[in-house]
Amino acid sequence: MTIIILLYFLCAVLLTFYGINCHVMVHLFKRRYRERVSADNKALSEFYGGRLPVNDPESAPDRLPKITTQLPIFNELNVAERIIDAVAAFVYPTGKHEIQVLDDSTDETRAIVAAKVDALRERGVNIKHLIRDNHHGFKAGALREGLTRAEGEFLAIFDADFVPPADFLLKAMPFFLLDGKLGFVQARWGHLNRHENIITRLQSIGINGHFMIEQSARNGNNLFMNFNGTAGVFRKQAIVEAGNWQDDTLTEDMDISYRIQLSGWGCRYLINLVAPAEIPRNINAFKSQQFRWAKGSIQTALKLLPRILRADYRRFVKLQALMHLTHYVIHPLMLFLAVMALPILLSDQPQLPSAAFGVFGILILLSCTGPSRLYFTAEYGLNNSTLRTFWLMPIMICFGCGLAINNTKAVIEAFGGKQSGFIRTPKNGYLKKKNYRPAGNTLFCIELFIGLWCLVGMAVYFASDLYLVGHFLLLYAAGYLYVGLLSWHHGVKNT
Repeated sequence: MTIIILLYFLCAVLLTFYGINCHVMVHLFKRRYRERVSADNKALSEFYGGRLPVNDPESAPDRLPKITTQLPIFNELNVAERIIDAVAAFVYPTGKHEIQVLDDSTDETRAIVAAKVDALRERGVNIKHLIRDNHHGFKAGALREGLTRAEGEFLAIFDADFVPPADFLLKAMPFFLLDGKLGFVQARWGHLNRHENIITRLQSIGINGHFMIEQSARNGNNLFMNFNGTAGVFRKQAIVEAGNWQDDTLTEDMDISYRIQLSGWGCRYLINLVAPAEIPRNINAFKSQQFRWAKGSIQTALKLLPRILRADYRRFVKLQALMHLTHYVIHPLMLFLAVMALPILLSDQPQLPSAAFGVFGILILLSCTGPSRLYFTAEYGLNNSTLRTFWLMPIMICFGCGLAINNTKAVIEAFGGKQSGFIRTPKNGYLKKKNYRPAGNTLFCIELFIGLWCLVGMAVYFASDLYLVGHFLLLYAAGYLYVGLLSWHHGVKNT
């Protein structure tokens, strides 16, 4: 039991490091945010002579290069036409924009896309419908094949659930011409259905925290930054020199962006260029997405961290890359703390001194306040209601705790080398034409059991006249029970 107690405190310390790093991200964001926004605005103003040529794209500078927009699609009947229409409406000089619909679909989506492509082609739009029947390499395989047939020297990429603004390319492309070593740019994600339900509200807060704070902080302070899989533009040469798209991880976006930076290319995060997207409204769809991100991140860490640590970067840059790539390790740490609290309380081991418990409480407090501060700062910076965020924050914390089992499974599979397919996240669009069911599993049973386990632990803790960390066990219990019950409910609704 002594070893278990030591492991318990070690997990708490490690979890604290990730929590403190959220405070670091907020500091780095505040240090460079205004400077970077001002630089972006100045660059666009100087490039276009003070006025974006939205109404007259032919007046744009002749040096704007040819670009290919790639739309990887797999069974997206509800949203395929929407994204194609949005990209076809891009304002860009005539003859310099090609669209590739990379279609791996196996359902009615293929026929719908074919009809849409034919209609747009008749209107003079340069659009290609590239079909694959094998789905080899999943999204990475589709992008890799599309790259070999792309006309443009730059590649814009959008997932099917996005609706980018018409001036997206006009705002993104000048940065490549101003910096010949720029490998890719990433836009900020917006939200089409933020207020649809509690799940979408909580996700929007998390997404805003990542894009408003973390991406700004990393890019503005010359740290490694990842491409988020969509709403970005790449220089084709950078992709090729970095080894092209590879499908040995579930996060091909993080993998390629890190390899591009390791190859000496730069990146740019454009915080004021926003591409709205649809947020998963079903908890099981969201958990499936989180599973893919968690497993893929750890796979990418195992693949690239040795190379990063050997490279000639500042120690702080390497540390932040480590924290970034291994972020999802927090979930098995949280799960271990939740599960082992009760056995430790029931053990016959001597109780630790009050000072030790005090240190333990401070560590947990630091790890909890870091993410909350990050989310509040992001919502404030985006002029969203901080009062609403305040009331949602306890639910947000519980929600994050409740995902621990789902994401722990992903992390274990990644470390164990278990391969799995790329499972798409179902989208409904404005008018749902087909009910794509998210992948379900029986993890909710474990979530409910662990939730009850934590409730017992909390009761035993308070009954022992201890009050320091019992409230955290309550948060764990609420999180597991909430996510477990919601997973069961949404699973029943989709049967």
